[in-house]
Amino acid sequence: MEEKNVIKFKKEEFSIREYVKNSLGKGKISEVRVEYAPVGEKIIVSTNKPGLVIGRGGEKINELTRNLKKKFNLENPHVEIDEVMKPEFTAQIMADEIALSIERFGPLRFKVVAYRVLQKIMNAGALGVEIRLSGKLPGSRAKTWRFAQGYLKKTGDPAKLVDRAQSIAQTKPGVVGVKVGILSPDVVLIDKVNINEELLEKIRKNIETEKEPKKELKIKLNKTKIKNGNENKRSKKTE
Repeated sequence: MEEKNVIKFKKEEFSIREYVKNSLGKGKISEVRVEYAPVGEKIIVSTNKPGLVIGRGGEKINELTRNLKKKFNLENPHVEIDEVMKPEFTAQIMADEIALSIERFGPLRFKVVAYRVLQKIMNAGALGVEIRLSGKLPGSRAKTWRFAQGYLKKTGDPAKLVDRAQSIAQTKPGVVGVKVGILSPDVVLIDKVNINEELLEKIRKNIETEKEPKKELKIKLNKTKIKNGNENKRSKKTE
């Protein structure tokens, strides 16, 4: 029974998040979190456009609160806005931006849209970006296109630091899937190596120490060759 209740609880939570995203519109929301408190339910909406989400005089938020209370039987829902200061590092916002641009300009200009967003993210300071577009681009057969730049981890624990999201663009030829992965400059990578003057000096010292034994070995070899040559000359003279 407990497992069924947990599954039901998670399904309701997922329904709330999807309803909030669909109500406020694509391209405005990056994340919706639901937190439960003794006073009531707290729904935190992360967005880079708080003015459009709140509305004039908070009318959109008030309407959303009423609809949540009525549709999902919430006792005391409270909607909070969390402003995203750097939308270029948020994969969901960038994926929605690509999807909206493809819907607006058409699937034939998908390369222009993808490269424009890719350069926008990299210029903001991201360590790496990957954009995947799949669908009828540009012909009648479905195909997957990949646009990438920078450093992006694919396996291991550092791969969890990559922010990934997906979106859908509705076009006349068909649906176009959009997947975006962004590695923010704020993340801490364990295997990252900073090349500075101190590191370069250590490398130079290691190279010099490796060369010294080789020089000594060459000198010894030359001495042994000279010695062997002298001995051969002496033996010839005695003969």
